[in-house]
Amino acid sequence: MASKSILLRPHSLPITFLSPRLPFPKSLLSTTPSAVVGNLSFSTLPYGPSLHKGHLPNPLKLPNPPSVQDTTTNNNVMSLDEDAFTRVFDISALRVPSDLCFTLENRLRGHLLNWPRIKNIARVPGDEIDNQFKTLLPKSDVNDESGTLVAFNRRIYGKDEGDGQLLSPVLYRDKLARAFNSKGYVKFRNLAKISRPKKKKKKAEVDSYNGNKREKREAGRNETALLVVVTEEEDSEGEDLGSLLGEEFKVKKWRGPTRLLLLDERYANKGTRELPESIKAVLEEHGGQSTMSEFELVKCKLTLFYNYWQQNEILEVLLPKGMIIPSAFETVGHIAHLNLRDEHLPHKNLIAKVVLDKSKPKIQTVVNKIDAIHNDYRTMQLEVLAGNRSLVTTVVENGLRFQVDLAAVYWNSRLATERQRLLSCFTRDDVVCDVFAGVGPIAISAAKKVKHVYANDLNPCAVDYLERNCILNKLERKIEVFNMDGRRFIETIFASQTAQSITQVVMNLPNDAAEFLDAFRGIFTRNHRQRTLPRIYVYGFSKAQDPEFDFHERVRIALSEVAFEVEMRKVRLVAPGKWMLCASFILPESVAYAKTGSLL
Repeated sequence: MASKSILLRPHSLPITFLSPRLPFPKSLLSTTPSAVVGNLSFSTLPYGPSLHKGHLPNPLKLPNPPSVQDTTTNNNVMSLDEDAFTRVFDISALRVPSDLCFTLENRLRGHLLNWPRIKNIARVPGDEIDNQFKTLLPKSDVNDESGTLVAFNRRIYGKDEGDGQLLSPVLYRDKLARAFNSKGYVKFRNLAKISRPKKKKKKAEVDSYNGNKREKREAGRNETALLVVVTEEEDSEGEDLGSLLGEEFKVKKWRGPTRLLLLDERYANKGTRELPESIKAVLEEHGGQSTMSEFELVKCKLTLFYNYWQQNEILEVLLPKGMIIPSAFETVGHIAHLNLRDEHLPHKNLIAKVVLDKSKPKIQTVVNKIDAIHNDYRTMQLEVLAGNRSLVTTVVENGLRFQVDLAAVYWNSRLATERQRLLSCFTRDDVVCDVFAGVGPIAISAAKKVKHVYANDLNPCAVDYLERNCILNKLERKIEVFNMDGRRFIETIFASQTAQSITQVVMNLPNDAAEFLDAFRGIFTRNHRQRTLPRIYVYGFSKAQDPEFDFHERVRIALSEVAFEVEMRKVRLVAPGKWMLCASFILPESVAYAKTGSLL
């Protein structure tokens, strides 16, 4: 048996290469709780690729599932065997002339593979060059289909730069003419040698299976599948369609470029007589439209690697049967923030490894929140599960950059939409007072739009990052930063004779913000310069059956006032039965000028 390998890349035309047989380790998964491997019938499983279908390249022995105690104690040394998720599928393909491949793809769409992230059209290695021209090449070039032959093939189309050969002067001049823009010649050959760093040479590693040195193969982010065309020796190559479609379809030596149309999985290991009449009719109709009138049914092996499978598909195999698959997580810069359930904790390192692999290169660190927020600084206790241990990152939101240290300050990316909605309520003449500013996601964003911003936070680390972010976004002249208790800040800023007239007040501290509303009672009796009654936006949580009514009553009780209008809005469902709400209202005049207010 001989085989030709084709590397499939999603969302792009496949690039062909000749690959040796990939080695697979003897161990399947060093910590696989429940892996289902074996040859299962396609009819018993849903359509499409699955880790429960196909077979492993080599028979591997499944280890015994580890106990919960062993999993907990050995969490730090767990490893995931990526080769254990390699699956091989037997499929069939039609070898057709390249000039008819797209037409036939549209006509046979319902009979093709149609798997996600897998193209229905694949290239056959070495078929871009006619057989009569292969004799003009050196003997070594004809045999090495993945080397010089492919480079020569690409050279025909002027695309061989990067294969180790330079373009001919004519093709290079044509390339420069197409790449000319306002900055001059893009990627000029001589300038590239000066400006670009030298490429690192790939280190050779010792093959643990045959003891020979081999080039280290690291699957790129798009190297997800490999198609191997299985060909019989000599004249038995492929299935002869001549007996079914006529003598003009009899298999001959191919001349010119061809393509493979991957057929549906239900046609795997079937002969030409078992193909539907609709396929035969289409092939017969298009048989005379090409310079080559041959069609060939070939058998293929489609190998799907670890990079092909989605996060939920891998976790479904790794986690015990019946366990909820964790799928959602919060992204903060390069950090993925998980909120794992108690049932997931014995497998937290495996989950983190899969999340990290499937989210690279954007995600570099995976953390899990250990406990709820109980301190005044709103900092979270986080455990680093995978990746680098740095919790300092940069977040881009609304065109602004924010430096954040998740170990010392609070940040919630899920409130980005709410922050954007809040900013839409401000005008250029507003003066905003952010009582619980944190690192400044609202204060700094508002500073780009409003007249002036007063920002405060009790956490000294948050204030430090707030000042950094003001400078980072060049808005330090429009923001005044304070580090004090929220109640004291409200009384101080409204009592200040130099402060501008405040029109908007934001109190984004859902746990305790409503308790600070009593600081507004009698706030204007100490400053007669303030004439405009500010609009207050206060956030809070509620677990009541009617959360809007519950939070509405808490706001009225805190202000000791009933006769004023409050606009209630549900922000998001934080947990089952727990809502985050926003109450906005104009500070009642009876509250602002009340005689009961007093300075602390």
